[in-house]
Amino acid sequence: MNAGHNHSHAPANFNTAFAVGIALNIAFVAMEAFYGWKINSLALLADAGHNLSDVIGLVLAWGGALAGKLRPDARHTYGWKRATILAAFINALLLLVAMGSLVWEALHRLQSPEPVQGITIMVVAGVGIVVNTTTALLFMRGREKDLNIRGAFLHMAADALVSAGVVVAGALALWFGWTWLDPVVSLLIAVVIVVGTWSLFRQSLHLLFDGVPESVDLLQVKALLESLPGVARVHDLHVWAMGTSDIAMTAQLVMPEGHADDAFLQNATEQLHHRFEIEHATIQVVRVPFTAPCGDWPAGCAAPQKHGHAHNH
Repeated sequence: MNAGHNHSHAPANFNTAFAVGIALNIAFVAMEAFYGWKINSLALLADAGHNLSDVIGLVLAWGGALAGKLRPDARHTYGWKRATILAAFINALLLLVAMGSLVWEALHRLQSPEPVQGITIMVVAGVGIVVNTTTALLFMRGREKDLNIRGAFLHMAADALVSAGVVVAGALALWFGWTWLDPVVSLLIAVVIVVGTWSLFRQSLHLLFDGVPESVDLLQVKALLESLPGVARVHDLHVWAMGTSDIAMTAQLVMPEGHADDAFLQNATEQLHHRFEIEHATIQVVRVPFTAPCGDWPAGCAAPQKHGHAHNH
């Protein structure tokens, strides 16, 4: 077996971002829950519960990121990179469950609205805008390349928007006396969070079952390998995510008339990394395939899903 591996860059370190973000959000949750209880505001209590789930999510994301950096050993030859995918999935699942509880409570509150103190809501939610925006900015630079970091960024950015909505609700309740607005805002909060979380939930579940990452078009990977000199066809191609920022690939290249030297393999792995950000490529060169592909589609276990794009750099 001829194999080429490319590990040209390490994942960015977000330890400081996680520590600061968790500390800020714990302090804000305590303040928001206290004032929500004091003035009996469901919107504040709901947002406090959501922010608490975000604290848990940040802890999970941080734990996943740390586990993903553990060195491989004889028992775990890829290390613990998949912990980042698991953290993103649990993070999304917690948020969806929390939003279900929020909707249930808001629907009950709509049947018997209660007056709220608009000024207190506005001030507390205003603090939330600052806290959540600051935390989101800490994760902005990693959101494009790491699903785990993207989950943290999306939650904080969504929270900033939700807090802005709570400020508006507090102002309207203060000026017009709309007692029904508090549970309505809570329902809108739930809708915003579910919409923002669903993509994270779907993608992390997809990757947990070795799905092809959305940034990779499997047909284009196959076409690239088939375009290499001397390659007649590609056999048993697999692409999957080892973690939220690490993509792996295995393939057999059928080369009846030739063989692959180190320069050939280096060129192949560099192209795979450059076009698709595949970090760990293992290539086997054969004259005649001696293993059967594991599914009906010749290139792998299942027909590819077309995502309409690939990353070209």
